[in-house]
Amino acid sequence: MTSSAPPRARRRAVTGSLAAIALSAGMIMTLGAPQATAATWPTANGSQAVSSTISLSGTKDYGMKRLYGTGDLGSGSQDEDQGPILSLAAGTVLKNVIIGAPAADGIHCAGSCTLQNVWWEDVGEDAATFRGSSSSNVYTVSGGGAKSASDKVFQFNGAGTLNVSNFAVQSFGTFIRSCGNCSTQYKRTINLNTIEATYSGSKLVGINTNYGDSATLKGITIVGDSSKKIVPCQKYIGNNTGAEPTTNGSGPDGTYCKYSSSDITYK
Repeated sequence: MTSSAPPRARRRAVTGSLAAIALSAGMIMTLGAPQATAATWPTANGSQAVSSTISLSGTKDYGMKRLYGTGDLGSGSQDEDQGPILSLAAGTVLKNVIIGAPAADGIHCAGSCTLQNVWWEDVGEDAATFRGSSSSNVYTVSGGGAKSASDKVFQFNGAGTLNVSNFAVQSFGTFIRSCGNCSTQYKRTINLNTIEATYSGSKLVGINTNYGDSATLKGITIVGDSSKKIVPCQKYIGNNTGAEPTTNGSGPDGTYCKYSSSDITYK
């Protein structure tokens, strides 16, 4: 079903200002004093209700269409184990799409995938979950943005490397979390480059030191966090039992959390 007007979002976005960032898809963030809206989000080219998960492979360009959940995907809750709006086979390239609300569990990648200029207007359970057991998997998020994630934005459950660049995130719990208690655990590598995070938020990255995870942060701009409450890199002791992982310190160490003070700018 196609509708010219999307359903209303469940939560209001946090306010704040954004510094100028030219995203890879050509979207421009504005600079200035705190505004009522923190980012210039793209205009949808039509809307499509999704009642069951859409499976994709190869390359799919949605031309800035908005997809939102309905039926079993339309509860708008934070419940675990919801289905995703889109399920991407290994090797899939997804371009130019807006995930509206309700967003269910966003996007699942079964292996290496590329998300180019993908926007989440109101994150559901998670914006995207990255899976796959091969250490050679590479998951790439280039351009786009996400807002209103009460918990995580990106959930990294699989093995390999996650690269996120030219991305704007607003009002979130944790931007990227290496799974702390999955039944099967892996070493995971996370690279962030040119990220703009607007407060409120809790953590940019959470990694498991006992599994050899690492996170490299470059070109990070944090907006509206004058007290520096956002933790750039939180370390955990992960497990495979399902128990809540314990923390293991935070901050740069050259091994697990790889960044320096010059890599983070506060505005």
